Amino acid sequence: MLMPEPDAGVIARRAEIIAELKRIVPGDGVIAEQEALRAYECDGLTAYHQLPLIVVLPETTEQISRLLRYCKAQGVKIVPRGAGTSLSGGALPLADAITVGLGKFNRILDVDYANRCVTAQPGVTNLAISQAVEGDGFYYAPDPSSQIACTIGGNVAENSGGVHCLKYGLTTNNLLGVELVLMDGEIIRLGGKHLDAGGYDLMGIVTGSEGLLGVITEVCVRILPKPPTARALLIGFPSSAAACDCVGAIIAAGIIPGGMEMMDRPAIRACEDFVHAGYPLDVEALLIVELDGPEVEVDFLVARAEALARSAGAVSVRVSEGEEQRLLFWSGRKAAFGAVGRISPDYFCMDGTIPRHKLPEVLGRVAELSRDYGLAVANVFHAGDGNLHPLILYDSNVPGELEAAEEFGAEILKLCVDVGGVLTGEHGVGVEKRDLMGTMFSEQDLNQQQRVKCAFDPTQLLNPGKVFPTLHRCAELGRVHIHQGENRFPDLPRF
Repeated sequence: MLMPEPDAGVIARRAEIIAELKRIVPGDGVIAEQEALRAYECDGLTAYHQLPLIVVLPETTEQISRLLRYCKAQGVKIVPRGAGTSLSGGALPLADAITVGLGKFNRILDVDYANRCVTAQPGVTNLAISQAVEGDGFYYAPDPSSQIACTIGGNVAENSGGVHCLKYGLTTNNLLGVELVLMDGEIIRLGGKHLDAGGYDLMGIVTGSEGLLGVITEVCVRILPKPPTARALLIGFPSSAAACDCVGAIIAAGIIPGGMEMMDRPAIRACEDFVHAGYPLDVEALLIVELDGPEVEVDFLVARAEALARSAGAVSVRVSEGEEQRLLFWSGRKAAFGAVGRISPDYFCMDGTIPRHKLPEVLGRVAELSRDYGLAVANVFHAGDGNLHPLILYDSNVPGELEAAEEFGAEILKLCVDVGGVLTGEHGVGVEKRDLMGTMFSEQDLNQQQRVKCAFDPTQLLNPGKVFPTLHRCAELGRVHIHQGENRFPDLPRF
C-alpha cells in the first residue's frame, strides 16, 4: 500500500515545528516522544500503521485556526483524527504530517429542544449525545456499532450510519450544521439549526469528506423523540437465501423497520458466546427486525412481519418482551465486531452496498470466494439497506494471509459495484478502497472530485494519500489562480 513520499525537508525541521506548535498549543497539547506517539500510529484499520511526525491536541477553535495557518505557510501536512475508530484508514498518520487529535473538543454546547437539535464539539461520542437528552425522551438516531467510542466529528467525516439507518437515515440525514476551519485558518459556518439554511448548501460536500476539506470544530445534529413503543424480533432461517427473501418481503409489504440486521452462522455463534443475548444456535441465518411507533401500530406490524417471515421459511421467531430484552437482542449485534475478534487473530471488516434483491447472489458469491481463498468469512450487516459488512478472518502471522485477505476484500467490493452497488456504505474510502475508486468512477469523475478538493485545499495538505488513487496538482486540473483581477498566462485560450 503506497502512500505519498515523505517530505524530507519537513522531517528535518521537526524540532523547529515542535517549538512553534508548543507556542500555538501550550501545556500538554503537543506529543512528540516516540513511545507516546505509538497510541496514534493507526486507526481501526490496524493492518497499516505509521508513526506520525507529531501529534497536537488543541482545545479551542482559535488554536486550530492558528495551527492550520502555520502549517499552510510551512507546507506541513495535517491528518485530522477523532477517536481513531475508522475502519478504512481515514486517520492513518503520515511520517511527515501532524496528526490533529480532537479528543479535547468533548463538550456538548447547546441542547435546543424547541428546535430539536444538539450542538456539540466534534470529540463528543455518538452515544453521549443520546445520553444527554434521553432524560427528556429524545435520542440521536444514527448509532454505529462503535457508538460508545466513535466521535460525532468522525461520524460527519465518514457519513456514518448504524443499525437504525434504514428508517432514520445516516449522518447526512441528521446533520444540520457544522463549523469548519479551512487550511488557511479561516473559520466558516455551514448550515444552522434547521434544514435549508441560507447561503451555499455545502453540507453534502462536507459530510463524508474524510478530513480532506477542513477540520470540523462544531456539529449541530437533529434529535428525535423516542418512539412510544419499540419491539425487536429474532427470526431464524435455515439458509441465508431464505433470510434475504424475508428482507425483500418485509420491505415490499410497505413495512419500514427501525432496523433490520442479518447475521450468518459464524457471526451468530460468536455473538452469542460473547454476549449471551439468547440467539438461536441451530439456524444458518438470523434477522433482527425492530419495529417502532404507537403500540397499536407496532402490535400490527409485529404480527405482519412474523407472518411474512414464516412464509419465507423462518424456523424460529422470538419477540422481545420488554425494553431490557430489546436492548439485549441488540447488544449482540452491536458487539459483533468485538465478538468475531475472539475467534480470529485478525479480520478485515469490509463495507459495500448493493441493491437488496442482489443479496442472495452476492452472499453466494462471497461464499465461493471464501472457499477459493481458503479464508473464512463471518457476515453481519445492515440487510434493510443492503449495506454489507463481511468480516474476512485471517492470521497476519501466517505468511501471505494478509495479502490474500486484502485481495479477497477487493474482489468483494468489485462484486458490489458489478451488481449495481457502491464501494462503501458508511466506512468511507480512506486508504482501504482508495485504489478501487477507478472501478466505480471514471477518470473524469475523479478529476472533478479533486477539483472540489482544490477549491478548499489548493496546497493539498489536508489528509493526503486518502480517497484518490492518483493525486494531481490543482494546476493540472485547471484551477487558475487570479491575482488582482488578472489571470496568469492571459494569452492562453480558456473555456
